[in-house]
Formats: sequence, C-alpha cells, structure tokens
Amino acid sequence: MKRTLLNSAALIASGALLAGCAAMGMDRPAATTDSAPAASADAATRWPISAQGAADFVADAETRLAELSEFVARTQWTRATYITYDTMWLESRANAQYTELQVSLANEAAKFKDVPGLAPDVARKLDLLRLGIVLPAPNRPGAAGQLSDITTRLDSTYATGKFDYQGRQITLDEASILMAESRNPAETKALYEGWRTVSPQMKDDYANMVTIANEGARDLGYADVGALWRSGYDMEADAFAAETDRLWNQVKPFYENLHCYVRSRLHEKYGDAVQPDTGPIRADLLGNMWSQQWGNIYDVVAPKSGGEAGYDMTSLLEAKGYDAEKMVRTGEGFYTSLGLAPLPDTFWERSQITRPEGREVVCHASAWDLDNLEDVRIKMCTQVNADDFYTVHHELGHNVYQRAYKDQPFLFKNGANDGFHEAIGDFVGLSALTPTYLNQIGLLDRVPGPEGDIPFLLQMALDKIAFLPFGLMVDRWRWDVFSGETTPAEYNDAWTANMLKYQGLTPPGPRPANAFDPGAKYHIPGNTPYTRYFLAHIYQFQFHRAACKQAGWTGPLHRCSIYGNKEVGARFNAMMEMGQSRPWQEAMYAFTGERGNDATAVADYFAPLNVWLTEQNRGKDCGW
Repeated sequence: MKRTLLNSAALIASGALLAGCAAMGMDRPAATTDSAPAASADAATRWPISAQGAADFVADAETRLAELSEFVARTQWTRATYITYDTMWLESRANAQYTELQVSLANEAAKFKDVPGLAPDVARKLDLLRLGIVLPAPNRPGAAGQLSDITTRLDSTYATGKFDYQGRQITLDEASILMAESRNPAETKALYEGWRTVSPQMKDDYANMVTIANEGARDLGYADVGALWRSGYDMEADAFAAETDRLWNQVKPFYENLHCYVRSRLHEKYGDAVQPDTGPIRADLLGNMWSQQWGNIYDVVAPKSGGEAGYDMTSLLEAKGYDAEKMVRTGEGFYTSLGLAPLPDTFWERSQITRPEGREVVCHASAWDLDNLEDVRIKMCTQVNADDFYTVHHELGHNVYQRAYKDQPFLFKNGANDGFHEAIGDFVGLSALTPTYLNQIGLLDRVPGPEGDIPFLLQMALDKIAFLPFGLMVDRWRWDVFSGETTPAEYNDAWTANMLKYQGLTPPGPRPANAFDPGAKYHIPGNTPYTRYFLAHIYQFQFHRAACKQAGWTGPLHRCSIYGNKEVGARFNAMMEMGQSRPWQEAMYAFTGERGNDATAVADYFAPLNVWLTEQNRGKDCGW
C-alpha cells in the first residue's frame, strides 16, 4: 500500500509535508527553503495582525512554498532513484531548508489564529500551514538540519538494507518473494528474522528524531507529534482517535472470523509444533514480511470445496506476455476509460518503472508530483505479478488525483485528507481485481459463475480484511512513542504487544535484546503517518458502493466493475478536483452522498464470505 505526500519519507506520500507537498512524492520526505527564517524576521510589520494581514501573509506563504517545492521534489527524486553519499547530502539540505520555511510559516500562521473576520479560505489555509508538517523541527538554529540529517539517514538505511541468507546477501525485494513462496517454517522464520537485522542500528536515530520533532510540535502548540497528526482530519484530535476506534470495532468481528479460519488451516498444514489451533498465529507463516496481507498463502487456506477461483492472476499476466510497462499502461487505461486524461509523455520518459541496474534505489512503490502541475511519475521496481498489477492501479490513482487538483491554490493541492489519497487508487483497484474487469481487458477469457464467489472473496479478504488491524496498530505504537508512554527501552516490546492485541500474531521466536522491529517497516524510518491506510481501507469500499450504485449495478458488490463508465468518472473527478479546499466530509458527500466514515460498505462487499467463514468456524475456539 503506498502513497502520496510526505515529510521525511514515504509512499505516498508517505509523510506529508503540507497540503502542497502532495505535489511532491507520495511516500517520501519533504523539503523547504534556505531563506525562510530570515524572511519571517520582519513579519510583524509586514503582516499586521488583522484579517487583511492574514490574507496577505497566506498569499505570500503560498508563493514562497510553491517556488521552493519543485527544487525540493527533484532533489528528493534524485536521491530516491540514485542513492549515494552526495544525493543523500543534497536531499538532507533541501529538506532542512523546506522544514525551516514550514516551521517559520507555521509559527507566523499561529499568530492569526484568533483574528476576527477571517475569510473561510484564509482560515483553512492558516490551519493547513500549522498542520502540514509531518515532523516539525524546533524553531531554533540548526534544528531543521539535524532533523533532516536523521530522517535522510533512516530512510537510506532502510532502502539499502541487506542481510545474509543461505550464504549470500539478499535485499528486501528478494526476501519478500521468498517469503511469499516458501512453505517451510524454518525458511520463513529465517527470512522474517533476517530482514529485522537491518533495523537495530536505526533505534538511536529514531529516538533522537522523536525528541527533536516533539520539541517542534510543542512550539506549534501541540502536546506531541502524535497529537499534531491526529489534528489533521477536520475534527478534534481526541474525536479522531475515537472515530478510528469506532470503525475498527465495526470490522473487528469479521477480522476475528478470518483469523480463526486461517489459523485452523495453518494448523492443519503445519501441526501443533509450528501453529497451534488456538491462540495467536505465528507471523512468518502468512506470506508477507510484516503479516499485513495474507493473500500469498491462499494456496494453504483455499476452500476445500465450494468452487475454484479458476485462475491465477500472475499466470494470466505471464501468459498474455505482460511486462512492467504494459502493466502500467493497462492501469492508465482504466482511468482513461472513465473519461480522465491520459498520462503526459513526461510520465513515461521520467518514471522509474523497474529497478535500474548498477545503483541503489528506493524500491518502495510511490507516486510523485514534482512541479504541482503535470510532471507526475511513479517510482517502482515492478514485477509481473498480481500484487504489482494492483499496486500499479493504486499508484496511478495518486497521480490522477494530483492532476485533478492542480488548479487549486498551492495549500489546497492535496487530498481531502491523507486517507482519501490512499483510497483513490484502492477504489479503482477493487474494480481492477474483479473477474469482470479482467474479462473486459482480455486477460480472462470467461467470468467465473457464482461458484467462484467464495474463493474470490477469500482472496480479497486475505489482503483487505487482514490489513485492517495492521493499518491501525502502526500509528497506535507511534502515538504512544511520541507521547512518551512508550520509552526507547520499550520500543520493541510495545510493538510486539500491539501485534498481539490488534492482529492476534506473535513473532516466530524470541526477539533479541537489541531488536527494533518497527524499523523493519518502511513507514517507520520513512516517517509516513499510517492511519491513512486504515482509513483508505474503509473509504475505498464506500467509494465502490456509491460508484456501483451510480452505475446502476444490481448484482453482488464484489462483481461490480466501473471500467468504462464515464458518468461515474465525471462525478469522481469532480470530487478529486476539490483537493483539500473543503473539509473531507464535503468531498465524501460530493461523490458518495454520505458525510461520514461508514464501514458497513466493507460488510456489504464481504457479506457472503462472512456467512461462509462463520460456518467453517463452527465449534472452534476463536480469538486469541
């Protein structure tokens, strides 16, 4: 799952600077300008504390941010696609400059907070200036540079990580493929633990980063960085946390049903010595390095009866002669079928679609907007397989969204909230994975009948439902770290406790005293807020249900494809064009007719499977 704006790192963004940062790379760090602090010295005289002064200040801030953003984005792109000491140095300096500018502008924006008579757009932009910094540096000399050095080092340490496996050094890409394919518990344990040897060296840097960024958050009036992050959803921070709890409780019973079924099938395959039939699941048995999606073990947990899926997506792609570029062009074709503009020529000239030879790069898939206008790109090390077929549709969703809001003012060039930016591509992906769509584009000769519904929905649930607790737990761990409730000495124990609490999983063996397992997940060293992905897994089903209704679809929701429906595309684009100019609730309403989060769409989509799982689990001791 990847994404769109960032701050110090990550897919989508992944970190997210300010609203305008979306213009940069999804899932990566952000940056700012050198002259920023000095420029604020005479701000009190240049911008009187009045409604007009606030409007003039905001206009100037947008101009300065826009001028710097392209330089920063191109510096970040260069480092991400060509990692050397020099590109790391350049990015670190660019990020520090941008952070200094952001901090300066955020502090100035705070002075206008209680000014009467502010125009609504001005008031919103002032809030975005304060909320848009993912990792705020303290407002003191040298702090932005220190923070930027740390975040660049963390990101590059992750990107270049390798470990010894069976006598050779392997990358995360290689390890992930082996993890997906191996059914030998000794091998999966070695891979799981081997990758986590790259992260202990990050721990001290991470703890120092938390201390510095928390100081910056307090300068902006927030208790800590976690409180700052939770405040960016057009609602109070505590109310947002409560809302995520409410959504999780809506879907938790279904997750527990899936967990119970999968555990039982793993027990059948591996026996008590590897996977007992009660309690938590051993995390390395689930086919994914972080156990966040379980679709790779479908062959282990497939229904014993009740129909066959009838096809293997990876095999279909290989049989039809797909390569990485053809996968991306197919993804583009979905969006153009909705009436949206094709990608510019520069996308094909400048994107990193496959891993380059002979240099270190960040392979974590991400979408980028380098000039706030038309220079959109993706950065992937694309493999011809089912996972990356979906990922391509997801990443292009970020680019489509970026182009839709390109005419908004700089501070509104972003998703309605970060969950929206993730959900756009995931929503399209729901159609892109249906047999209906695969048949429409010639990948599948025949759409399976109703006998294929349970296999299809189980495959989808192994990714979509299995992800939900992981999508929640990453930031729950981080919120406690930022608040000080979890100390550096407790980092790993707290992470393992969250795995058990939310996912019902345990590591394959005792963790060493120096373990820093959170650092083995990109979004932690990459400093990408993660609750966005949890929200996206709710929003995408809301979007899908609404779109299928608009299209007049009357069949099962999981069989609906909106491919080729330009009426849906027009309404979809109208929502995207709003960018972050209005509260997310209004954007949601513009497309779905609903003003809030609603996980019932998830239940509607998977209803037949939940009934089936309940029957399979009859008499079993579910829970952990």
